[in-house]
Amino acid sequence: MAGLPAKLRLQPTAVKSAVLWGVAAATGGLYLVQPWGWIKKTFLEKPEPEQK
Repeated sequence: MAGLPAKLRLQPTAVKSAVLWGVAAATGGLYLVQPWGWIKKTFLEKPEPEQK
């Protein structure tokens, strides 16, 4: 990357901005879809033991 012009190098502010936009997009997507029941069932509730 040393041979690239300064404008083409990956800048820390560009990475930070991309991460922040990704978090904002994921949060907005979850808000629009609102799969709260699925999240609760999948991650928060303990599965009942199977009875034979």
